[in-house]
Amino acid sequence: MTFAVSLIELYRRTVRRVEAMLDGWFLGLLARLVFLAVLVPYYINSALTKFDGPFAIADSAYYQIALPAVDAAGGDVSAVSFLPWGLMVFLGSYGEILFPLLVVAGLFTRIAALGMIGFIIVQSLTDILVHNVDATTVGALFDRFPDSVILDQRLLWIFPLAYLAVKGAGLLSLDKLFCTLWTRRKGAHEKGGRLSPTA
Repeated sequence: MTFAVSLIELYRRTVRRVEAMLDGWFLGLLARLVFLAVLVPYYINSALTKFDGPFAIADSAYYQIALPAVDAAGGDVSAVSFLPWGLMVFLGSYGEILFPLLVVAGLFTRIAALGMIGFIIVQSLTDILVHNVDATTVGALFDRFPDSVILDQRLLWIFPLAYLAVKGAGLLSLDKLFCTLWTRRKGAHEKGGRLSPTA
């Protein structure tokens, strides 16, 4: 019995040490690295198909994001109204580049992660409702097939983003760096009564 108790105590001590070592930095960094390795190339390549230059949205963006509006305009992208379709294309095209970069850098991480979650949901709904993907592609949750493109894969895509939205990027991020600088500057301001010109 004492051997079992000793083993349990060893386990508890080890787990506490590992948790203390990794607390505050590891999971946020891991979530961002998983996102970088799995999804950033996909989203950056997809975003590049939506631009004719750095500030020129291509016609292909309208076909990918606002197909019903393009069809209603007889295939003439210039006839598609800005509200709501043009605005959706603008936000979707730039969001597909900006949100992934912000998540990886750990800058405005919670907002960027929420933006990516929203993007993935809208992307999935667009695939289902506009592009009419088949039932196998959509898949089903709680079935024995874990490989459907939309429900299974995209739910897994959302998980690291949900962690980042709730917990933030952690200690190894631009969020932490800027927060530390802001706190020091604010502390100097409160201590000295005003900010120095070089602060």
